[in-house]
Amino acid sequence: MPQNRIDASLGRFAERGRTAVIPYLTGGHPDLEVTCRLIRRFDALGAAAVEIGFPFSDSIADGPVIQDSFHRVLAGGFRVGGLFAAVQRTRQQVDVPLIAMVSYSVAARIGLESFADLAAGAGFDGLITPDVPIEEAQAVTDATAKRNLRHIMLVATSTPAQRCRRIVELCSGFVYQVAAAGTTGERNRLADDLAANVRRLRQTTDLPICVGFGIGNADQVRQAGRIADGVIIGSAIVRRMTEAIDAGGNHEQVVDSVAAFVAELAKAT
Repeated sequence: MPQNRIDASLGRFAERGRTAVIPYLTGGHPDLEVTCRLIRRFDALGAAAVEIGFPFSDSIADGPVIQDSFHRVLAGGFRVGGLFAAVQRTRQQVDVPLIAMVSYSVAARIGLESFADLAAGAGFDGLITPDVPIEEAQAVTDATAKRNLRHIMLVATSTPAQRCRRIVELCSGFVYQVAAAGTTGERNRLADDLAANVRRLRQTTDLPICVGFGIGNADQVRQAGRIADGVIIGSAIVRRMTEAIDAGGNHEQVVDSVAAFVAELAKAT
């Protein structure tokens, strides 16, 4: 399989002995202009990748912070095609890998092949379908592989060993180890079994392992970085965005606030 931006980026972080920081954005929150501006800022900060969530009304993996951002964007008339178009324009200005986080039902409704075409055409490098049934995951892997996209899958804290091995077989780019049970959202501390779960994964794959769910501050990034190859930060970013918006902040203030937070996290690596 030819290398893509995700492989190259994570490889560079590994060579330098640094933890890959992957910030998450809800696409279109508060609007597509801010999404694109933050992608450019994250690129300038040297983020390992940027994960972009596609708003969905019935998300099962996301906690209240990200669900609230989804509802706000959907209420504003969000369209999948609009997000693809915005990302395509921005891709011409950045080198950072871009990962689409989308409900399997959204991709399947459009058609897996068509969605993969749209994602590749927009400049995405990988796809995460957090709610894909394991029986349907091979189709996603096949559709993404044809377009040199990476199919990144989640391994939960409770995933049995046999199922874990099957998930890893279907993965490319990296494996997403869920750091805490339940939905996305900031936690006071990392799960006690996180290190054991990552060690278990390393016994089954040579792919990088990135952890997400519940990581929300520099100390947690530092701790997780001793265990895994990368960390994904979502709810802590989205919460800061929503708070800045609700406090009357303009777009520049929202972007500056989030960029400063991600820069702080990156220093912890």
